Amino acid sequence: MNAETSQAIWDRARRYQSVLVGQGALITDADVLQPAGTLLDLYGEDIRARTFTTQDPLRGEQMLRPDFTVPIVQQHMAFGAEPARYTYVGKVFRKQESDETRPTEFVQVGFEVFDGKDVAAADAEVFATFAGILAGVSVTPMTGDIGILRAAVIGLKTTERRRAALMRHLWRPRRFRALLDRFGAVTPTPAARTALLANPDPMATLPAVLGLRSKSEIALRIDALRADAAVDPISSFERDLLDALLKVRETAPNALASLRDISVDLPSISAAIDGLSRRLDALANRGIDVDALPFETAYGRTSMEYYDGFVFGFSSNAGLNIPPVATGGRYDALTVVLGGGTGVPAVGGVIRPDLVAYLEAAQ
Repeated sequence: MNAETSQAIWDRARRYQSVLVGQGALITDADVLQPAGTLLDLYGEDIRARTFTTQDPLRGEQMLRPDFTVPIVQQHMAFGAEPARYTYVGKVFRKQESDETRPTEFVQVGFEVFDGKDVAAADAEVFATFAGILAGVSVTPMTGDIGILRAAVIGLKTTERRRAALMRHLWRPRRFRALLDRFGAVTPTPAARTALLANPDPMATLPAVLGLRSKSEIALRIDALRADAAVDPISSFERDLLDALLKVRETAPNALASLRDISVDLPSISAAIDGLSRRLDALANRGIDVDALPFETAYGRTSMEYYDGFVFGFSSNAGLNIPPVATGGRYDALTVVLGGGTGVPAVGGVIRPDLVAYLEAAQ
């Protein structure tokens, strides 16, 4: 798929990086081999489906770098001081299970901003920077806000356990829907579970071999299922509000108006919507035509796991079967996890010079 030689791709990447250096970004880097434990803690076992792993006799399981953001955040939280801007160029490595034409390694150029003085302005800076690099390239931007979805789930009138389960699967739309339907009593409880919960002494019927779970762990799980079964279902009214939220796909000003209408009945999203409004003002101040800027509430749900606020991407207008050429977003919560409980506001993005080259050649 490459439209340029490998050296030309690296030259292009350095040109993009020079733009970021011009905005005050410090050049940094991250080891190609990353500790698997950190990535598994963040993403769970699902990360193995898209990463290459190896074993080091001293350091244990290692993964070929699937992205730069995690190690850059770790470096900043350990040694950095705000405000800070970083840029990097290097290869990342991803398994491709369904399309053998897509590369398993490719060059990324990244821009990470750690600056809490004005969150909306930082969001706008990162988006406008990539929009500027891509000026003249046949791409369409898309924006979204995972923070609005998170706020909606947090505001549901249900138990903390159910909210946590929904939040955990926010990135998996099918699983999220299945949980929402179960918690809303839309789908019936499986017969086996009903029988288990109706049994006054279910532990007595367990087989001798329990797999990886101890009897005490199973007993706690049964108690949790019983407690959940006694909880009132999530109302159809709240489920309908979530559905309406997830269907918002408009130009940004129209989306803002639709979201404000929804917030009348779902007030937990009001603060996040105010943040969206401030972001649009900041984008306009950066010269972005916000009246034509697309916004989709659900954008990024399946591919941007560590983002928890503003998200964006730039995709081909040519109908080519290629991923977005640039993506990014806000990841404040990730800094809390990697900072040992102390977080800082952070936003960033990456661009793939090989995809831009391919797209330019196809125009």
